Amino acid sequence: MRKDVRILLVGEPKVGKTSLIMSLVSEEFPDVVPYRAEEITIPADVTPERVPTHIVDYSEAEQTDEQLFQEISKANVICIVYSVNNKKSIEKVTSHWIPLITENTDKDSRVPLILVGNKSDLVEHSSMETILPIMNQYSEIETCVECSAKNLKNISELFYYAQKAVLHPTGPLYCPEKKDMKQLCIKALTRIFKVSDLDNDGILNDNELNFFQRTCFNTPLEPQALEDVKNVVRKNLIDGVCDNGLTLKGFLFLHTLFIQRGRHETTWTVLRRFGYDDDLELNQDYLFPPLKVPPDCTTELNHNAYLFLQSVFDKHDKDRDCALSPEELKDLFDVFPYMPWGADVNNTVCTNDQGWITYQGYLSQWTLTTYLDVQRCLEYLGYLGYSIIAEQESQAAGITVTRDKKIDLQKKQTQRSVFRCNVFGDLGSGKSGFLQAFLGRNLMRQKMIKEEHRSYYAISTTYVYGQEKYLLLHEVFPDFDYLSDADLACDIVCLVYDVSNPYSFEYCAKVFKQYFMDSKTPCMMIAAKSDLPEIKQMYGCSPLEFCRRHKMPPPQSFTCNTAAAPSRDIYTKLTTMAMYPHARLRCMCTCNRCTFCLCQNFLNSELLQTVRAKLYAVVLRRHVSQADLKSSTFWLRASVGATVFAVLGFAMYRVLLKTR
Repeated sequence: MRKDVRILLVGEPKVGKTSLIMSLVSEEFPDVVPYRAEEITIPADVTPERVPTHIVDYSEAEQTDEQLFQEISKANVICIVYSVNNKKSIEKVTSHWIPLITENTDKDSRVPLILVGNKSDLVEHSSMETILPIMNQYSEIETCVECSAKNLKNISELFYYAQKAVLHPTGPLYCPEKKDMKQLCIKALTRIFKVSDLDNDGILNDNELNFFQRTCFNTPLEPQALEDVKNVVRKNLIDGVCDNGLTLKGFLFLHTLFIQRGRHETTWTVLRRFGYDDDLELNQDYLFPPLKVPPDCTTELNHNAYLFLQSVFDKHDKDRDCALSPEELKDLFDVFPYMPWGADVNNTVCTNDQGWITYQGYLSQWTLTTYLDVQRCLEYLGYLGYSIIAEQESQAAGITVTRDKKIDLQKKQTQRSVFRCNVFGDLGSGKSGFLQAFLGRNLMRQKMIKEEHRSYYAISTTYVYGQEKYLLLHEVFPDFDYLSDADLACDIVCLVYDVSNPYSFEYCAKVFKQYFMDSKTPCMMIAAKSDLPEIKQMYGCSPLEFCRRHKMPPPQSFTCNTAAAPSRDIYTKLTTMAMYPHARLRCMCTCNRCTFCLCQNFLNSELLQTVRAKLYAVVLRRHVSQADLKSSTFWLRASVGATVFAVLGFAMYRVLLKTR
């Protein structure tokens, strides 16, 4: 909504412009009328639309043409005043005033006009027969009001219509010549219908209509009122109501009816609630709500956003195969002004055997967009109507900004769910194969990917000690001299070399020494194409010795040349190292059977967390009095108990290590 409305009154001398303003303010006809009234401001709490209104008078005797042109350019709506008993003033409307206004306003921003026939008290006939052809000729004319400043007839209505012409203009919505809504309006209302159709059956049932009504007008429809609305549609449209629900045709018909009956505010209320501006474009403030992301922080979707996206997926997965076919995906993005996902997305996330994006792949792509470009994610959520359907203030409510990575390192724990791994390697080392293998594609399936559909990202989920995390792999272009900050910013570095190429490891060693040797970012060496015969690397030391010198895990053998999907163990190791960069993990396996994995799973188990919470509650809330807290004996017993518990735990851990 606009913050204020500026109304300008123009017209021939002696038609009563100033009298209209003074009659409105004083509520009586003035005995003495000046050449020009001073600009007045009507407070928001006085106007029907609760918007401050500025009323500006024009006087040919006191103002120059230049001043008139400036006022025209600043006005939101212009009232052309004529005298109903003066034919010359009516003729001047088309011969002088409308052309003058057109010349001094921007062609792209149409200023609505109101024709005002003053001095209706002096004649018994109406001027509407003369004015109607003029209104039909000029689409910018919103309406015509006949009034009398002397009798105070239609004075308040005049300024209400002027205000309404700005806040609820007819022009963007309706074409009088065709007696139908304009295409932009139909497009906007169609999107609103599809967003409100929560089950995607092409019909707004009673629950959906009530949710829509409550969302737009803060009040539900009574059952009888709902039935009356459907009956109106039934009488005028054959296929407007189906299965006792409102179809898209019926929905559009209702809004056409509102506009034709002068209830533009109803349609505008709906449009503005769903984010549209006066030009029927989605408002930038709606699409891009403010979201502050400090340096070294990342962005993730929160639980509510994932629930919403899950409902959107279920809404469009009509065959319930947990994957979106090209037709289903097109239907999902039908509320967007463009197709946001290209063919490369199918090679960025998991797909089924037919190449369709799976449920997991769908959520992964949203996670990727949120992490890499949160503003685009906000835009996409806006198109889907997140703030409306999820009943949130804006899309920003669905985003979690993680804390600074430095704090995670200090506290040696993280609440993040997405971890970025930058993959470095020389040309032909197997980086692309490493990314695609993460998505379950072996070498045979990778050969079917077209070069123009290739992706430099891959994202999917892994499980680290029972916790689901997203691992984002990014293939860095092997230009050693031009590595940007984005190429270096990550949670873990993956250095890939080809075991069958004697010169492949040298690139990895140089990248590590120049960029990561002194950083706190953990690194892992990947010996790719391990199915091929291993050739000695032409470097000063072997890859194994290099890793030992720099306190890195030994090179991990990897191949995607397998009959089935490649092993995912290596990706779990990468995620584990990204989650615990401070820890030099003695165990690099993911078997969930060794001592390290069993201990970690036990420590992270819900059972242990519950027992610990209940133990704290019993000790601190029930059995500890204020006298106990002041007693040295109590604290001595607590210290001895804690020490015994720690010693027994360490002894058990050593025993388990020996048995291993």
